[in-house]
Amino acid sequence: MRRRFAAVAVLVSALVMAAGAAVAGQALQGVVSQQPVVWTPNVLDGAIAGMAVVGDTVVVGGNFTTVADAATGSRAARRSLFAFQLGTGRMLDFAPELNGRVTAVAAGPGGTVYAAGTFTKVDGDAWPGLVQLDLATGRRVAGFTATAGPGQIRTMTSSGAWLYAGGSFTTISGQRRAGLARLSATTGVVDPGFDLRLARRDGGTVKVESVAVTQDGNRLAAVGAFDTAAGMPRAQLVLADIGGPAAVSGWSTDAYTRKCKTLYDSYLRGVDFAPDGSYLAVAATGGMAGPALMCDSVARFDVTGSGVHPPVWVNRTGGNTLWSVAVTDAAVYVGGHQQWMDNPRGRKNAGPGAVSRPGIAAVDPVTGKALSWNPTHSRGVGVEVLVTCPAGLLVGSDTDQLGRAYHGRIGLLPVVAT
Repeated sequence: MRRRFAAVAVLVSALVMAAGAAVAGQALQGVVSQQPVVWTPNVLDGAIAGMAVVGDTVVVGGNFTTVADAATGSRAARRSLFAFQLGTGRMLDFAPELNGRVTAVAAGPGGTVYAAGTFTKVDGDAWPGLVQLDLATGRRVAGFTATAGPGQIRTMTSSGAWLYAGGSFTTISGQRRAGLARLSATTGVVDPGFDLRLARRDGGTVKVESVAVTQDGNRLAAVGAFDTAAGMPRAQLVLADIGGPAAVSGWSTDAYTRKCKTLYDSYLRGVDFAPDGSYLAVAATGGMAGPALMCDSVARFDVTGSGVHPPVWVNRTGGNTLWSVAVTDAAVYVGGHQQWMDNPRGRKNAGPGAVSRPGIAAVDPVTGKALSWNPTHSRGVGVEVLVTCPAGLLVGSDTDQLGRAYHGRIGLLPVVAT
């Protein structure tokens, strides 16, 4: 067993040497291992809300206060944000002081990272909601002047010269934007040419829960609480063409027009593109079950062409939440507090054909059926963060069991040596 872990560690170390900023939809070879690496740090309280990979560094955000080294057990105070080295798990000195929790992180250029959240101060200075930080020093990058609020950033992704931010905000850096904005990656200036004009017919607050961008930077997908985009019907899911002048795509779906439980103003929680950009996958909560409902499911949509598109397939949990999704060439990974997959007729129980997949699962991209891959994850609120990188699949949650072993809120399921 030790030889096996040593071999995995060598493989991961080799892969991260060439790793850059993490992007959605990694072309990983095959399904990742069911056995997590042993060296990821253990977060001892709170929950993970976001992770980003910058070179050989993983930056982790959430509402925690204490992190422990996996090998020695030595503890370090880290409020809301910390960083560790891929391949070794060594915690870095990176420890900026934020007076609130972090809700999203994204890789930045030149050894930097963006953090967003409920904080109003950074290292004692007033700086609300959004900051770019230097990984080497932990200090705020002075040239990036964006701030957030009122409202909150809930998701971010970077692509080329841009940083995309989604959430419940109504303004960002003083510019009016309903839940979604594009900012310069270096200055934080809001792009005046990007406004999808998201809106809700009931007049409620627009909320964007997840944003993804294709690897070529030409298309964006966003999910959340909205009904229209640029005046056109777009129930909870919108695609935009962003390679040139930004515009709402002619692609649409009516799959999510039907309501789930009324307590959910939006039941979509995660979205990710395939590595080649030909399809996307959406993860949903909703608190209801049934073979005709899209609640508590993961679904694939092909995104070529225009017009209304039905899902290619839907895999239902039988009434348990899915929070996150990450797509590779070999699998559509989902995380949540689900108990089963392949469970369209379940009602918080295992219906006909259901397979046990607690907390984490992998779905065949072609058939939509659960793969045999089943590392298991303790459920809790659930796996809210899945991030693909050349080293494998990073997992973030509020619990401490992954692959039937203790892993405090963070794990890495590595690529399999061939």
